[in-house]
Amino acid sequence: MRARIVFTKQGALRYTGHLDLHRLWERAMRRAELPLAYSQGFHPQPKISLASALPLGFSSRAEVLDVRFTDEISTEKIAAQLRDNLPKDIQIKNVDVIDERAPALQTQVLSATYDVHLTEQVNGADLNKKVEALMMSESLPRERRGKSYDLRPLIEMLSVVTQPDGKVWLRMTLAARNGATGRPDEVLVALDLEPESARVERTRLIFQSN
Repeated sequence: MRARIVFTKQGALRYTGHLDLHRLWERAMRRAELPLAYSQGFHPQPKISLASALPLGFSSRAEVLDVRFTDEISTEKIAAQLRDNLPKDIQIKNVDVIDERAPALQTQVLSATYDVHLTEQVNGADLNKKVEALMMSESLPRERRGKSYDLRPLIEMLSVVTQPDGKVWLRMTLAARNGATGRPDEVLVALDLEPESARVERTRLIFQSN
């Protein structure tokens, strides 16, 4: 049986890395006494797949993982037993049964949406002009780990949100495909904003089947 779980990652868990999160889920499922399936071989691994690594320091309202079980079990029971064994900063939002023959979860991710709240005061009119100029750009040459790339095609949507009190923040949709991933901190640098002065939350992962 293959199940897909949508969950939040908040609070102190923002600083838990991808591999540690994977181990956290394995421990929770074992404590919950769920029939977790393992790979064959000398070093069996739990059949748990996280959709897309979340950078350290980012929170999320919509992380996704696939897990395989050796027995059939109701989605309600999966959710109930896991809720008693997960830290409070992980909340299960949804559990579905997925076709065993469906493509690997990681291969289906197209893009991700983010809410980026700025912790320092920013002039809304100036920020709107910067966003418009960036979106009108034909290319945004950047370098990551010694390799050159173009950030512009990785930005699918970028907009300024103005609150009733005048504060502004950013909403963006960035490519999240293998080998073509946009990062919110790189967009902030392109807007002459300090990434350290922002709180980033992933709000949705967009899949090919959506």
